[in-house]
Amino acid sequence: MSVHTGIAEDQRKALSDGLAKVLADTYTLLGKTHGFHWNVTGAQFHSLHEMFETQYTDLTTAVDEIAERIRALGYFAPGSLSQFLKLSTIEDEHGVPDARGMLEQLVRDNETVTQACRAVVQICDEANDTVTEDLMNHRMDAHEKAAWMLRSSMS
Repeated sequence: MSVHTGIAEDQRKALSDGLAKVLADTYTLLGKTHGFHWNVTGAQFHSLHEMFETQYTDLTTAVDEIAERIRALGYFAPGSLSQFLKLSTIEDEHGVPDARGMLEQLVRDNETVTQACRAVVQICDEANDTVTEDLMNHRMDAHEKAAWMLRSSMS
């Protein structure tokens, strides 16, 4: 069934493509943050373990919201690890860096997701899609705050 919400099909496609990238970056960041939560060691173990848990819990909710927005726009959301890794610009971690290395990666990765969200906001402006824009603004706020918290935890 066709989608008739006042957003042209080409704009919905552009929004969906941008959101698919945000979804892939977010899902990749979720996996990395969760892995770091399990494997962090050192003097800051407890505080980082707790912070990583807070962040991956937020990311778990976010991936669902982003995927559902893609569906509401009339497109299928990517849903496999291979699709996410193909679309994501966040590098998967295959080892276990020290706590500082984890923090550095997560700062960089949260900033990457912020930039991907910002690119979607530009498309939202053209399409007059305030719903997607609101979602992206919320996600940018969450990622900027996460990056700040992570950055502030580096000693």
